[in-house]
Amino acid sequence: MSETDEPAWAPPGVDPQRPNVARVHDALLGGTENFAADRSVARKLKDTVPEVVDLLWCHRAFVGRVVDFLVREAGIRQIVDLGAGLPTIENTHEVAQFADRACKVVYVDVDPTVEPHARALLGANPHAGAITADARDLDAVLGHPVLRGLIDLSQPTAIMAIGLLHLLPDQEDPHALVRRYMSALPPGSYLAAANMLAFPSPKAKALEVMLQATMGAGFFRDRAAITAFFDGLVLVEPGVVHFPEWHPDERVPGPLAPWEELLLGGVARKP
Repeated sequence: MSETDEPAWAPPGVDPQRPNVARVHDALLGGTENFAADRSVARKLKDTVPEVVDLLWCHRAFVGRVVDFLVREAGIRQIVDLGAGLPTIENTHEVAQFADRACKVVYVDVDPTVEPHARALLGANPHAGAITADARDLDAVLGHPVLRGLIDLSQPTAIMAIGLLHLLPDQEDPHALVRRYMSALPPGSYLAAANMLAFPSPKAKALEVMLQATMGAGFFRDRAAITAFFDGLVLVEPGVVHFPEWHPDERVPGPLAPWEELLLGGVARKP
């Protein structure tokens, strides 16, 4: 698909002229579920930071390791994936259900284009669902009939906020939002969260400026602010670290690449 071609679909309420985070990610990863405006932003991001595609794959690998830990080691069987984005390889439900077929997963995204594609991917999967909702509206998310039909909120549940928090400015108090989600869940629940790290490099600043200029989102935070998302919870070792350093499949080989230093996250349990 060229930068000017358009797919022959556009769900109601979707403005093809306005770039969207989920579709820009799809364009960067070589997908086809995006519009010209999304591909234009993707091209600008690659021009500014050519390593941005590597950064996205690093993000996907982190999600996979986190989900595998939650199921195999933490014993979690219910996951709510906030700001899930468009389906790609090794989705949350695939990793979770590979470890235990009974795991239940609900994808949440504000973009109406995500839900139909997620549903197509899920097919007749009885233990996974997708909803269109704004993650900032906790009641709309946790009260959604699809989520309520799959997730028993009286039982330990994992909240995934790995691709969400850097989209929210400080004025919207994302820390309070995280606290509200965790307050709604019982002890033994988990939070997996991450944010782009404010890093003193020209490329990091250029990426942040580009994201905010083109998407109106992309709020990098310092280590203290990212660690504060886990206040009141018990961090899983090794704590809040760069993505490649969190439970790596193999030993981290030497210094991180500059783009790997932009990603910081962790996992914590509600006591």
